Amino acid sequence: MPSFAAQQCLFRAYDIRGSRQHFTTDFIQALGKAFAQLYSVANCNPTTTPAKASLPKPSIDLKRTIIVLGYDVRLGSDIIAQRLANILTEYGLQVIHLGLITTPMMVFWAEQYSGHGIIVTASHSAKDILGIKWLVNHQSPSHAEIQLLWQKTRASYACHLNHSQAQVDSQNTLTNTIAKSICNQPFNLSDTQVATTYIEAIAQVFKQIHPCNKPLLKDKQQPSGTLDVVVVIDCMHGATSNIAQRLFEHFCQQVIMLNDTADGSFPSGNPDPTEPHRLKQLQRSVRQHQADIGIAFDGDGDRLMIVDNSGKVVTPDHLLYLLAQVALTEHPETLCYKSPVHSQLPSQILFDIKCSHHLPKLLSELGATPVLSKTGSSFMRRQMQQSAGQIVFAGELSGHFIFNDSRFIIYDDAMYAALRLLHWLAAYDAYGKKSLTDITEQLPAMVSTADHYLPMPKTLKKDDAIVEQLTKFCQYLRQLVEATVAKDSGDHWIATSQPSLCRCSMSRQYMTSKQAKCLLPVGTKLSCIDGVRLDFDHGFGVLRQSNTSHNLTARFAGDSIEDLRDIQAKFAALCRPFDKKLAEQIVAIPAE
Repeated sequence: MPSFAAQQCLFRAYDIRGSRQHFTTDFIQALGKAFAQLYSVANCNPTTTPAKASLPKPSIDLKRTIIVLGYDVRLGSDIIAQRLANILTEYGLQVIHLGLITTPMMVFWAEQYSGHGIIVTASHSAKDILGIKWLVNHQSPSHAEIQLLWQKTRASYACHLNHSQAQVDSQNTLTNTIAKSICNQPFNLSDTQVATTYIEAIAQVFKQIHPCNKPLLKDKQQPSGTLDVVVVIDCMHGATSNIAQRLFEHFCQQVIMLNDTADGSFPSGNPDPTEPHRLKQLQRSVRQHQADIGIAFDGDGDRLMIVDNSGKVVTPDHLLYLLAQVALTEHPETLCYKSPVHSQLPSQILFDIKCSHHLPKLLSELGATPVLSKTGSSFMRRQMQQSAGQIVFAGELSGHFIFNDSRFIIYDDAMYAALRLLHWLAAYDAYGKKSLTDITEQLPAMVSTADHYLPMPKTLKKDDAIVEQLTKFCQYLRQLVEATVAKDSGDHWIATSQPSLCRCSMSRQYMTSKQAKCLLPVGTKLSCIDGVRLDFDHGFGVLRQSNTSHNLTARFAGDSIEDLRDIQAKFAALCRPFDKKLAEQIVAIPAE
């Protein structure tokens, strides 16, 4: 019998995800029991959501703990979802089966009930990867909670092994008898009801934001509320294939679809719009149809990428800025202002550590407070939910964007974010502005690398990873620079306050103050909340450990190609004392 040792690697920072070979029948059975235990003891405290749906009530016992459940297009996801539904039902839980949906749609439906939900999905990963995401009491699990679920899964299977077959058969008979007497089968919602309720909830949002639709219309013959835009959408054969056309045709005059057949073999490539050159087909189609915008979604509909009307990919940094402007402009407290930019709202915008050095300044110019965050949309959602509404928007370089204005779910729904952008652009155009290309061309230009994965180097000290060593080294250098500046300026400076040689650089060449200033010039900002990020006058760089793989991730940007190369050279020099190969790899990362 398996011990599930191989399955431990599936329990990652944000979800359960990995090779399909690990999703065995025994493992799903044990995992289903662990989920049943988790939801059985969860403190249900349902909240009312702004998107008030017309909820199905026949055959649903609202007094019992309700879990909504769905799956993505991957081969085998539907089978796993059905097995989990059966197990949860056997344990007395009420399951509402949503069928093939996006992850944000699962969240939307969970919000209509107790805030509990499961979706079998591996998001943007390759076709041979399976996965599971879930909510408990409206929140995604933390890393610690994911590891606790692993322990429960292993314990569930161990308990099963400790019983004799007779005991197991007897227990199963009793469980089934009880289940049949107190439980219905999982309640299946129709595809039409799942989609219609979701679309109607989004339509209500835009009725709130734009109660008068006339400014959005160029053609008075169009149906009320229809935007006079040509939109090209690439579903990448993912879960948005089932709903994107219907949703966007509700709001847009002309919608052109690409790769909108749900297909778990992903014939056009991985369902990840952030991969280099992945949007070539979308770019060509936008130019061919002279469309106003191109939109791409990932496999489970929580990542968004945009192509402008000239066929150019809008950088995630610029897209984050535009959507932050949407959030600020259309916040309930600022709708009384007619200007597309309101500079006095004391709101916070959350952005992850991989975003460019221009972004904080741009956000400040909007009147918002820019807040740097660890990478991970689940981290951001938790911060937003705990901010009492102070954080009105959050975004990641990887294409996750979250609105927090009490109108819709606090989740990275790519389709919803795209519609918010479309409506804002239409209103923006009504103020005499121009196309998306015209808008983005006014934003600061830069040269950057992609978010690049590098193999994790082996370190001499097993308990001190390369990123931790680099962190200590940079902190030491900054301390050395600050102490030298203070001494040179004549400030009171005590000799004993001079930083000693840090342990990370022991037995290595001593770093002089001049060398320290060269690597970390005066004014360089250091952030260590998630790896090492350095902001220079003309660019930035970040090196951090991936949350989803045994790799380092790196990104560098500069105002020019010379600035970019200089920053890469600085990071290479910082890493060289610890790993020469890593230093070479950093220098070799190409510009986008």
